[in-house]
Amino acid sequence: MDRRQRKSRQAIFRAFTDLLKKENYSKITVQQIIDLADVGRTTFYTHFETKDALLESFCAGIFEHVFSETLDREKTHDFSGAHSAKARVTHILYHLQEHIEYLPGILCGDSDAVFMGYFKEQLNELFAKSVRQSETVPYDYLLNHMVCGFAETIRWWARHSQYSPEEISTFFFETTPGIE
Repeated sequence: MDRRQRKSRQAIFRAFTDLLKKENYSKITVQQIIDLADVGRTTFYTHFETKDALLESFCAGIFEHVFSETLDREKTHDFSGAHSAKARVTHILYHLQEHIEYLPGILCGDSDAVFMGYFKEQLNELFAKSVRQSETVPYDYLLNHMVCGFAETIRWWARHSQYSPEEISTFFFETTPGIE
């Protein structure tokens, strides 16, 4: 992708997130996005086949870093060297906090299924490594419980954003048995 294409793509993403701060995903139109991004319709469709493709690309971009195997030192947090499930969850929360302004716009309607689908898939891989075996509860039940519980925690946090990533992580781990 050349420089001009990157700038157009960034403008589309910026417009999309600005609109999500004000409206739910389902109410946003491609026309609103291209007007705010100041790009042509053809430019939009060169990058994304549909508005849903934009959302999928947006989610993939968020989750690519959030769920990376290596945790590097960053401006707002440093989990480099930390390998516990709690450190990974808190790292995820720090990155989602960067998107907290427009998460409510995504976590409703059709877009919720796209976002949560990607999110739960990644959480499943993360928690699969951390589930403690239980003599009374099947492994797949525990894993599903953790994934769904954390996904719903994010939905709740989007409405109660006054809590820090550390507080949300603590809430989750204090209420979720079976994770190491």
